[in-house]
Amino acid sequence: MASFFSRLTKGLSRSRDSLSQTLPANSEKALSNADWLDIEDALIMADCGAEQAMALVEKAKKERKSPLESLKRAMIAKVENHQPVIHPSDGPFVLLVIGVNGTGKTTTIGKLATMFANEGKKVMVGAADTFRAAAVDQLAVWVERAGADMVRQHEGADPAAVAFDTVQRGVARNYDVIIVDTAGRVQTDKGLMDELAKVRRVITKAYPDAPHEVWQVVDGGTGQNAVVQVEKFRETAGTSGLIVTKLDGSAKGGIVLQLTDRFGLPIRYVGVGELLEDLMPFDAEAFVSSLLPEQDKSTDSPI
Repeated sequence: MASFFSRLTKGLSRSRDSLSQTLPANSEKALSNADWLDIEDALIMADCGAEQAMALVEKAKKERKSPLESLKRAMIAKVENHQPVIHPSDGPFVLLVIGVNGTGKTTTIGKLATMFANEGKKVMVGAADTFRAAAVDQLAVWVERAGADMVRQHEGADPAAVAFDTVQRGVARNYDVIIVDTAGRVQTDKGLMDELAKVRRVITKAYPDAPHEVWQVVDGGTGQNAVVQVEKFRETAGTSGLIVTKLDGSAKGGIVLQLTDRFGLPIRYVGVGELLEDLMPFDAEAFVSSLLPEQDKSTDSPI
């Protein structure tokens, strides 16, 4: 199996190739103002956001390290977030997963269930995306493969009722982890967002202090739309962490920096492919090192 770093590097190749066109090959070379402006433009095109790109460049220019090492350090500092995952002192860990259709939410939940099960945890998944039978069937395949259990009802059932039933069963039967899937929401549809808020409320009624975490899945290739989605979902469901998927299909890996800068939310996982191992716990230094092109530190000095 490929190493964590090599998988991440391969997954972020499109973003890295895009940045490579602008970043100078020699990491020790002093950069001109024009060079720095080119780097700023490259970061903007990678979806870091204009203000973020400007701030990163200004910080890097002030450092005494080599220019590109300084940029790397500035980027790592921006995406590092040491907020621990909240686990209850007693009883199951309840995770609510939210996001719009098309972000890879269903597959991500299946992968998370597999990860938890591989850690020896007893996992229950609630299929509250009741309006898409295909999504429930897809989730069921992942859950069965993980050796986890699943709560599902008929197509069109009340999502809040499914969520409530899932949490109640999970608590009563001493599960370690309870994951509640939700229907893909369009953040501009007030009715759907109100229903999401209802799902969260009934989970708390079934198990006080739950959900312990609310993770939103966003498609890393959707750019500014991902920012709008997080803003709206956080207001409705209290997003506590992000999972950024499909980074392998985009040259926009900088969206991770924009999201962390804008919302201060931790990136819990990143997705760089379809395989189970392509959903990886977020590591700030590994991510930035994989996002930036490898620099040639050679000089013209004689040996």
